[in-house]
Amino acid sequence: QVHLVESGGGLVQPGGSLTLSCAASGGTFSNYGMGWFRQAPGKEREFVAAITWTGFNKYYADSVKGRFTVSRDNAKNTVVLQMNVVKPEDTAVYYCAATSKSPLAGPYDYWGQGTQVTVSS
Repeated sequence: QVHLVESGGGLVQPGGSLTLSCAASGGTFSNYGMGWFRQAPGKEREFVAAITWTGFNKYYADSVKGRFTVSRDNAKNTVVLQMNVVKPEDTAVYYCAATSKSPLAGPYDYWGQGTQVTVSS
């Protein structure tokens, strides 16, 4: 059983930056591919970014490519989503998730509780 806790959400102005972190416990973190997803009000949850267990391969949604960066530290059991040049449409609850399968295809086995990101001036 893997327990995931996100942190770092908050209010940020358009064009600004925010760093989300996800701390994992209860399992062998390096065995899991990790993903970030988001859900805006009234919308379906959508894929944002993912990283393989080695960290060598990373995947991004087109909407965030070039602005967001996903990374992981297997020694610290953490995965980070660096969000730059944020836009109002990035406003959502952000979730991290862990999968024993491909992080691009899933399915994802464990989910965090989410952290709110609001982009507004």
